[in-house]
Amino acid sequence: MHAVKKAFGPTIALGGVDLEIAAGEVHALIGENGAGKSTLMKALAGAHQPDSGEMTLDGQSYAPSTPAAGRDAGVAMIYQELSLAPELSVAENIFLGIEPSVGPFLKRGEMRRRSAEALTQIGLGDLDPATIVGELSNAQQQLVEIARALIFDCKLLVLDEPTSSLTAKDIEKLFALIRTLKGRGMSVVYISHFLEEIAEITDRFTVLRDGQTVGKGVTNDTKADQIIAMMVGRDVKDLYPRSPRTPGEVILEAQDLRGKLGLPEQASLELRRGEVLGVAGLMGAGRTEMVRCIFGLDPVGSGEIKVAGQPFDPRPDRGWKRGVGYLSEDRKTEGLATELSIADNATMAGLDGLGPAGLVTPGNQAKACQPWIERIPIKCFSAHAPVSSLSGGNQQKVAIARLLHADCDVLILDEPTRGIDVGSKAQVYKLIDDLAQGDPAQGIAPKAVLMISSYLPELLGTCDRIQVMCKGVLGPSRAVAQTDEHQIMLEATGAA
Repeated sequence: MHAVKKAFGPTIALGGVDLEIAAGEVHALIGENGAGKSTLMKALAGAHQPDSGEMTLDGQSYAPSTPAAGRDAGVAMIYQELSLAPELSVAENIFLGIEPSVGPFLKRGEMRRRSAEALTQIGLGDLDPATIVGELSNAQQQLVEIARALIFDCKLLVLDEPTSSLTAKDIEKLFALIRTLKGRGMSVVYISHFLEEIAEITDRFTVLRDGQTVGKGVTNDTKADQIIAMMVGRDVKDLYPRSPRTPGEVILEAQDLRGKLGLPEQASLELRRGEVLGVAGLMGAGRTEMVRCIFGLDPVGSGEIKVAGQPFDPRPDRGWKRGVGYLSEDRKTEGLATELSIADNATMAGLDGLGPAGLVTPGNQAKACQPWIERIPIKCFSAHAPVSSLSGGNQQKVAIARLLHADCDVLILDEPTRGIDVGSKAQVYKLIDDLAQGDPAQGIAPKAVLMISSYLPELLGTCDRIQVMCKGVLGPSRAVAQTDEHQIMLEATGAA
C-alpha cells in the first residue's frame, strides 16, 4: 500500500500511508485509537475505497470495490467485533455468501465436509459443523471466522485485536495457529495494543499516528518504549504514575457476598477512600459478577454490603445516589448509548441543574461536559458528536466522564483499559492516580477505586492492594509490594 489517503467529509482518516507486508510473515500494525489502523485495513479488505494511492497484491494492481472482491483476491479481515450469524450453524457461517448449490438447493453435504476439513486445520476437528454458532465460546467463534478464511484460499489474513476477549490458554492456541498459517506461506496482519503479544508473535511492525506512517522495523530489534514513543509522539516514561496516597476511612464494604445466580460464591472486601484496590483472576472466576452484585445489576443471594458505614441495598439508581459509580467491561452494549451524544452519555447519571424547571437543555449538557472533555481528554469535534463517531479509547473516556460528572466517591472500574491504546491507557492511569490522591487545595476529596483487570502489569503498577478471585472465591488482600505476577497466577489458578 503506497500513499493511501482517505477522508470522511472534513475528517482525514488516512493522510498518505505506506504499508508493506511480506509473504509468510506476521506483521504488526500499531497505533493509538483513531490513528487510522481500522480504516487502512478496511481499504485493504474492500470495505472502504481509498481517495488516492495505490495497492498491489502479489505484484498485481489491487483495488477491491467490495469485501467480496477482496475475499476473491485472497484477503480476509476478522474484526474485533466478530461478524457471525449466531442463529446459524458453524457450516452455514463458514460458507455464508459463498454457499455451493445446485439451482436453488444448497449442497449441505459438501458444506459440512469442507467445514470439517477447515475446522480440523485450525484444531477444532471435534466440533460438529452443525453446531449453532451462538452456543460456542468467544475463542471458538473467532476460530470459526478463521476457518471461513481458509475455505476460500486466503493469502492475507487481518486480525483486529484478536485476543481482547480470550483467556491466556486460548491466546496460546491462537498463537500456535498463527504460526502454523505462517508456515504455510500465509501473511498475517496483527493489530493489537498489547506490546507483549506483538513482541511474541510478529516479525515486523508498522506504526501509524494521525493517519500517517511514522515508524517501522523488525520487532525483535526494537524496544517497547521506542514503539510507544512512535505511537504517541513522545516518551511515556512513567506509564504507571503513583503519587503519595493516604488511605482514609472505609467507604465500601462487602462481607461474605454471594450471588443469587451462582457467582460470586464468597467475597469479602474493604475499600478505603484514597486507595486503589485491584481484583485479579481468570475469566469466568466471578470478578465481574461480584461487582455487578455490589452495584445492583445482578441479584445478591446472601451477605452484606455497606457504603460509608451504612447498609446498602444494591440497585443501580441507589448506587449513583449514594456516590457509587460503575464502569462496565462491555461498553458497546451496556456501558454507552452509542447513538446519543457525548454530552448525553457523560451527564445522564446527573441531570439535576441542567435546565430550568426540571428540564434539561443540550446547551447546559454540553457546558457541563466540556470540562471533562478537556481534562481527560476526549478527542472530538464537539460535545454534541455521537459517541459512535469516536475511537474505542475515546468512547471509554466518555464512560469514565460519566462517573466524574456524577461526582462518585466510589469508582468501580471493570477492565477500564480494554481495547484502548497505550497513550490512552497512560491517560487513564494518570486519571486514576489523580482521583485516588484528590486535591486538598481545590477542596477535592480523594476517591476510592475498585479496579478489575486481566492485565497484571497494570494492576501491579496502579493499585495499592490486590485481591485474587479463584472459582468464585475472593482471596485475601495483599499490598502490591508483597506480591508479583507469579504469585497472582498461582492464586488465580488455584495452585496456591
